[in-house]
Amino acid sequence: MDRDSALALLKDVLAETVRADGPDLNVRQSAILLRVALEPGPHTVRGLAEALQLGKPAVSRALDALEGLGLAARMPDQSDRRSVLVQVTARGRIVLAGLGDRVLACERAITKNGVTMPTLVWPSLAATGNDSNSHAA
Repeated sequence: MDRDSALALLKDVLAETVRADGPDLNVRQSAILLRVALEPGPHTVRGLAEALQLGKPAVSRALDALEGLGLAARMPDQSDRRSVLVQVTARGRIVLAGLGDRVLACERAITKNGVTMPTLVWPSLAATGNDSNSHAA
């Protein structure tokens, strides 16, 4: 998948997500929830902050919101009471399943309809000589 197709898919997924019933997560909250759900744990605030290259306060604020929505939970680590482990709740897994279904549905729609996205113009990339496979910005 090229950049333009990836962005078109993201655009469609986000549009479907804002129309769907359920919590309206920001990108940081989504990244944390997905990391905890999809990557082997145990997950700690410190580990999430390091993995996402965020400050611990930013991760804690995002977790506060996720806990408030019932999507994640923090629990004491039984092996080290000073540490707190982060887990996705059953409701969080349901929300993520819905997101995954939306991604698949949008991808199928793009593939089925043979949608060819117009090439986006990236003036700052063109000026630097980077091609569409660049991971910049």
